[in-house]
Amino acid sequence: MTVIVLVAATLCFRLLGAALGLARFATWRVSAAHGLAVMLVMTAGAHFVPSDVAFMPNHADMVAMVPPFVPFPALVVYLTGLLELAGAVGLVIPATRRAAGICLALLFVLMLPANIHAALAGVTLAGEAATPLWQRIPEQVLYIGVALWGAGAVGGREGRTASAGRTGAGSGSGRPRAEPERT
Repeated sequence: MTVIVLVAATLCFRLLGAALGLARFATWRVSAAHGLAVMLVMTAGAHFVPSDVAFMPNHADMVAMVPPFVPFPALVVYLTGLLELAGAVGLVIPATRRAAGICLALLFVLMLPANIHAALAGVTLAGEAATPLWQRIPEQVLYIGVALWGAGAVGGREGRTASAGRTGAGSGSGRPRAEPERT
């Protein structure tokens, strides 16, 4: 389901750029960053859903995913939910997009043991079996890749300013020139 949300949101944002001419979504890279942000808001929500809610994954389901070697699992679930929300916000702000993408990629790597534990321990999420490893590991690699690529941390310069790291000629300030980010 999360891959579907990521893909659908990315396509919708790119359509807004292509069909309606919204400059913010003029590139696939920025559209993917926003699509990942939508997915993260959805997945982060499960970290805070009360345990008596059964139609979607809830806090108790998330706690059950945490491997036994991780201390304070309930607190860790709340913390990772907050980090996902912060990452989502960071992805939609051009000035923080790159840092957010890198931090999210690291978070996705750190959360992989929880997904492995859930699959191997037979954890259920909203009454359904956790995603099998043959599917979940490639999904996690996809999320890491989208976080890095969408944030402009890998894969070329599309979506970054042409003057990143250069100073303005004759400005005397030593600061990078103030040019708008290409989105």
